[in-house]
Amino acid sequence: QVQLVESGGGLVQAGGSLRLSCAASGRSFFNNVMGWFRQAPGKEREFVAAISWSGGSTLYTDSVKGRFTISRDNAKNTMSLQMNSLKPEDTAIYYCAVDGRRGSTIRIGIPAYDYWGQGTQVTVSS
Repeated sequence: QVQLVESGGGLVQAGGSLRLSCAASGRSFFNNVMGWFRQAPGKEREFVAAISWSGGSTLYTDSVKGRFTISRDNAKNTMSLQMNSLKPEDTAIYYCAVDGRRGSTIRIGIPAYDYWGQGTQVTVSS
């Protein structure tokens, strides 16, 4: 059974940093794009960042460019999101997800991602 487990969320002041991790089990995803999404209270879930299977391609939503860095370790079946210069508007539940289609093309639409974690709360205070 496939399972994605996020960790690393918490409460941080504006300008601070957090590192989120996602551990996958049940199968290897070294051929799949992996991504991070977030959902703020009262808002729809949105794309944050994604990384190709090799790590050679990454994509970020405009609001996090230059502040967030996505990475993955295929040997450990894990993915991370380093978040720096956090802002109150980054407050949300962050979800890791895996694109069910094998390949290196990064897709940002939620329906493209077949596997999801339960989420980890990130709260940024002003």
